[in-house]
Amino acid sequence: MGSLSCLTPEEDDFSMRSSSEKKRLYHFTPSQVVAVGFLAIILLGAFLLMLPCASTTGQVTPFLDALLTATSATCVTGLIVRDTGTYWSAFGQLILLLLIQVGGMGFISIALLINMLRGTKIGLRQRFIMQESAGLPQMAGILRTTGLIFRCMLLFEGGGALLLATQFIPRFGFFRGLWYAVFHSISAFCNAGFDLMGSVTPYSSMTGWVTNPIVNLVLMALIIVGGLGFAAWADVHEQRHHLHRYRLQTKLVLTTTVVLLVFPFVFFLLYEMRQPQWQGLSVGQKVWGALFQAVTPRTAGFNTLDYSAFSAPSLLLTIVLMLIGGSPGSTAGGIKTTTVAAIFLSVRATLLHKGSVGAYGRRLEEPTISRAAVLVFLYLSLFLVGGSAICILDGVSLSSALFESASAVGTVGLSLGLTPTLSAPSHLILIFLMYFGRIGGLTMIYALANPSRQSPAKMPQERVTIG
Repeated sequence: MGSLSCLTPEEDDFSMRSSSEKKRLYHFTPSQVVAVGFLAIILLGAFLLMLPCASTTGQVTPFLDALLTATSATCVTGLIVRDTGTYWSAFGQLILLLLIQVGGMGFISIALLINMLRGTKIGLRQRFIMQESAGLPQMAGILRTTGLIFRCMLLFEGGGALLLATQFIPRFGFFRGLWYAVFHSISAFCNAGFDLMGSVTPYSSMTGWVTNPIVNLVLMALIIVGGLGFAAWADVHEQRHHLHRYRLQTKLVLTTTVVLLVFPFVFFLLYEMRQPQWQGLSVGQKVWGALFQAVTPRTAGFNTLDYSAFSAPSLLLTIVLMLIGGSPGSTAGGIKTTTVAAIFLSVRATLLHKGSVGAYGRRLEEPTISRAAVLVFLYLSLFLVGGSAICILDGVSLSSALFESASAVGTVGLSLGLTPTLSAPSHLILIFLMYFGRIGGLTMIYALANPSRQSPAKMPQERVTIG
């Protein structure tokens, strides 16, 4: 945690509150605030989506359908049981967009910004919760970082909407095209994957734009930038082109991101696009398709090619990419790039008999490696158990069930078309996986843990042979 010397007692509004107010505020840990806050937003969104005015038919949407859709939007996933472009009215689509924005940027960030705009003093606890929610490395400068986050949000979402509008307005008309541009820009930046293209072909996502360079480049750029993480944004903004000054986390985020973009693109282009089912595509379609499908599993959920036609190796690679996801403190979900980097560096250090785990002249802390191993174990366990349960409950193939499970826990939203056909118990499994994936494994554990039961005592140590 960073230095707090820049904070004066006058800045801490908690010192001005009554003892009863302080007790209520400190009753929840920061992790519990994040977990409960997201749950409250999901439930509110579900009830709003149940209103007759939220659907084009004017009927009340069943609670489970509304709950899954609200969870998917708030957890920026993209799995749906009702086609977004045809089932939901303008009001319903607006609710979804607000849920996506709040879920992508984090309700803590938005609440903090509102208080800043109102001139309300921000206390230490609010700063600490913001640090926890956004995955920032230190508390110092948290208000400045919050302002940077929202300036970047407006810049990227606004710029993306303007560029997309040049393509959507000629096809859909001015008002509808402008709405489509704003919706898809926010959905892409927040890595949500919700789309309105079902008005053309139900559940088609972006398959009708596979060769459009502007739509492809804008969506991919928004997905990548949104998935880098707020801490990386702040570091890049502060250090500019001085790469050697970047924090180790930023270097790992950028390096891992590049690797996870280049390798899938080469694999899809050289292997998948050579399969018989894609021979009807032109060279340009294959290149754009391979590139977009390399980017979108980083928890975005859009697709320009039909995943149900993908070969088994490509689906397996997509599952791995979905589980990895984006970076800490970003709009993306998943295990996170830094977690994968930490595991890789740990393996490398063990194989090379190095005494410490590190990269770029810096050493990783031992607790970091332990937390990375715990996260990988948690996500893999939920992915396998959730997929197996869906397979058993609905009698679908294990590969299809695992794909949906990975998409949910990684908060991606890619689908083989299975989600709308699943039973209510399987929908509840997907809802839990999406919620867990957005909150984060460690945050969920800390929210459920009882600090009073922790003991400083250590048991005697004994050696155990591994391998």
